[in-house]
Amino acid sequence: MSEPDVTGAVERILVVDDDPAIREVLVDLLEPEGYYCETAVDAEAGQKRFLEMGFELVITDLKMPGHDGVWLIDQILADRPNTAVIAVSGFAETEMAVECLRRGAYDFVSKPFRAAELYASVRRALHRRGRLIDDHRYRLGLEAEVALKAEQLSEALRNLDHAYQATLEALAGSLDARERDTGRHSQRVMRFTAAIAARMGIRGTLLMDIARGALLHDIGKIGVPDQILLKPGKLTPDEWVEMRKHPDVGYDIVKDIPYLQVAAEIILSHQEKFDGTGYPRGMRGFEIPLGARIFSVADTYDAIVSDRPYRAGRTHALAVEEIVRCGGTQFDPAVVEVFQTIPEETFTTLRDSPGLVGFELEVAAREDEAKRELLADPEAVQA
Repeated sequence: MSEPDVTGAVERILVVDDDPAIREVLVDLLEPEGYYCETAVDAEAGQKRFLEMGFELVITDLKMPGHDGVWLIDQILADRPNTAVIAVSGFAETEMAVECLRRGAYDFVSKPFRAAELYASVRRALHRRGRLIDDHRYRLGLEAEVALKAEQLSEALRNLDHAYQATLEALAGSLDARERDTGRHSQRVMRFTAAIAARMGIRGTLLMDIARGALLHDIGKIGVPDQILLKPGKLTPDEWVEMRKHPDVGYDIVKDIPYLQVAAEIILSHQEKFDGTGYPRGMRGFEIPLGARIFSVADTYDAIVSDRPYRAGRTHALAVEEIVRCGGTQFDPAVVEVFQTIPEETFTTLRDSPGLVGFELEVAAREDEAKRELLADPEAVQA
């Protein structure tokens, strides 16, 4: 709604009253104070003029033919909530005046008028209106600033998460290369583990933590000598003792990194078996962290279907058959059941996909959480 430019006017006041003498008195009192005034003879005419022009302040009588002043106040404040409204009432209309205040009017002035009372009421009403508008503008500006900072935070989170992920993938890739695995075993197992976990309904940060645990599962092999790690034949009992230390070594490497707490438990437990025959702690059943139980299935699947120096990779069907056979002994039967529902085409796609499938979705989830925290306390962005 456009508003005309009234030259020289500071604030505009609409006077609504069916009594021409009251209208004249109010205008005569207010115009010398520097206000621009217009009048209307009843509530309907007042609403029409208000919608046409808009006013900073409306002074309305309560008892008028047709719609009363309460109705007019409802119409005005529904259209422009920040409009200042003063009700004019006689002594017998006190209850109606109180109702006007409840509905949003700032004040009421009793007839007959006292100039000092009228001026004070007008000044207070307009001052309050100014504060409301300032508060509204401040809120709009603050919301815009929150939105900007939330977007900046989102970008920072994206960059940070990508930097973390790239660093971890590079580390895992170097471990794979040390074992002469050019097929990027750790990357594949990470994606397979994430796919099974997602099919089990795991979402958000936990999904990412489990995926990273799978990615870094063999980080402890940094401490295994090459003559043991790369030995082409069978390991001796003493060599097996050294090899079996790698879960503990890996856990010690990452356990103090807050970002990798869940991953650390998976690293420590990734060689455990559901029946308790694994190592290093001989954990059984649900004592084993869920991420490690999921990883165990994904790792075995990759070991079966991938090429090895001593044999070619086996088929998907054979891998599924072997994993199902070992459900309840080596593997958690519930994880095996979910694993069976994932189509072969999904695993084929995951084998060839760069990075962690769905990673961007998790970044978005973290951004949304951060935005919610900011919007819950917008004043925090001022710090």
